[in-house]
Amino acid sequence: MTHRTVSDVMTTDVISVRTTTPFHDIAALLATHHIGAMPVLNPDNTIAGFVSQTDLLHKVEFADGAEGGILYRVARRSAARKAEGRVATDVMTAPAVTVPLGSSIVAAAKLMGAATVKHLAVVDDRGRLVGIVSRGDLLNVFLRTDAEIQQEVVKAVFDRQLCVGPADVRVVVDHGVVTLHGCLEQKSMATTAAGLVRSVDGVVSVVNHLTYRVDDTTSVEPPYYRRVA
Repeated sequence: MTHRTVSDVMTTDVISVRTTTPFHDIAALLATHHIGAMPVLNPDNTIAGFVSQTDLLHKVEFADGAEGGILYRVARRSAARKAEGRVATDVMTAPAVTVPLGSSIVAAAKLMGAATVKHLAVVDDRGRLVGIVSRGDLLNVFLRTDAEIQQEVVKAVFDRQLCVGPADVRVVVDHGVVTLHGCLEQKSMATTAAGLVRSVDGVVSVVNHLTYRVDDTTSVEPPYYRRVA
């Protein structure tokens, strides 16, 4: 199943800063645009890192100097260093987690989860920033209407991939939940159909009421032949 790509859901009007942008200007941009983080760009527009409210907050955290013993200071060395920062390159988190422009939203969601980040920088084949994709952007696929989902399930899954016509299968979609009714030739096809439908963007879950004429999933043991000497 072909999924939508990050280019379909990303934000292209990206607020960003340069590696030399002063701390004060970074704080002002985050506040003015009501955003929690933004990319930091090198002179060639490649991604140097991300700077967030959390990164800037270390300056408040360490306003009275480092606290605790030596073990505490070692564990918090990165935060303490950022607290002394003056420009973006001093306080940013690097390297930035990026995703190629042609990546599917599924790949982006997996990367976002594995890296435990809320935003991904979308880059072209030269590593230059072209957009930002957030958790909210990826969740926008669940804003698709039931009619849109139903049409894709019928045409993309049953018509084009399984070559099954509307006379054999009825597809009902309610708030993203897809219910399948009908009878297919083989049990394996009914199982495959449910899996393909589940992968359609915007589908919340699948209720599979498909029946079948032949159970092709049970293996038949070959007969045992005794060799006669």
